Amino acid sequence: MTPLQRRLLLSAIAAVLLTSALVAEAAPFAYVPNEGSGTISVIDTATDQVVAEMPGGGKPRGLAVSGDARWLYVSDQPDSSLRIVDLERRAPAGSVALGKSPEGVALSPDGRWVVAAVEENHEIVVVDTRSKQRAFAIPVKGENPEHAVFSPDGRQLFVSAENGDAVDIIDMAARKQVAQVKVGARPRGIGFLPDGSRAYVAAENANEVFVIDTARHATVARIPAGLRANGVAVHPDGSRVYVSNGGAASVSVIDTKTNTVVATVPVGQRPWNMALTPDGAKLYVANGRSGTVSVIDTARNEKLRDITVGKLPWGVVVR
Repeated sequence: MTPLQRRLLLSAIAAVLLTSALVAEAAPFAYVPNEGSGTISVIDTATDQVVAEMPGGGKPRGLAVSGDARWLYVSDQPDSSLRIVDLERRAPAGSVALGKSPEGVALSPDGRWVVAAVEENHEIVVVDTRSKQRAFAIPVKGENPEHAVFSPDGRQLFVSAENGDAVDIIDMAARKQVAQVKVGARPRGIGFLPDGSRAYVAAENANEVFVIDTARHATVARIPAGLRANGVAVHPDGSRVYVSNGGAASVSVIDTKTNTVVATVPVGQRPWNMALTPDGAKLYVANGRSGTVSVIDTARNEKLRDITVGKLPWGVVVR
């Protein structure tokens, strides 16, 4: 091999390695269900630009994305179904019947199950991600379940009972409810610390966040938040919990060591559900009445920008 051929070969190898590194480090997408326009907005988190709009059904609400970022699962309220979207084609790929008025959707940590909280049936419906079929349902005691969130180890499922002022706790191995923890009026969003030791629950009509010891199934703290506290997101390092305040157009930042609010960030009108990037650097907040998503720099606790999406955005999932 001549020196020139060697240089060309090394250049080609370097180009391949650089391309692979860029692909590996590609920023994730943020997916936003827009209840009013029946669409899913796709945001590139590297540029904070909307790069696509996908059909989401009649009234898309809860979202979950598969671990390989191939499938998007969307609860469609008027259709009483879980819609499945092929993210490679950004096109519909089927649906699963759920029951009347489905809302929050979550993926189990091992990727096996997608669960949906079905309000008017007062149950959790579990869908097998391998077969894309309904597997079983678990009734809950609380009225109008809105969010169903897995513990980090996947063993427990915490369900906020919107009209029950409680969190129902499901043992996934036993496939039944095993406990109920009373919280404030109208509980909504739920988030776990990374080690699973605590769950943070926003109670909208109480304007508080309730902290639950997940081993003892008991409330261990109550944190004053803003007006109409609802959405919850937990930083990947567990140091902070973010709570959207629907009536105050703000996000409260809670220090988990002291369980106190250490910052309040103004966002759009009726902030609802939220999601963080995997590195925890940015928080994306759906603002229902503004038709925007606010992007917060979590290091500085400052809003960077507002992104216009569809009508009545309900939440965000980042993958």
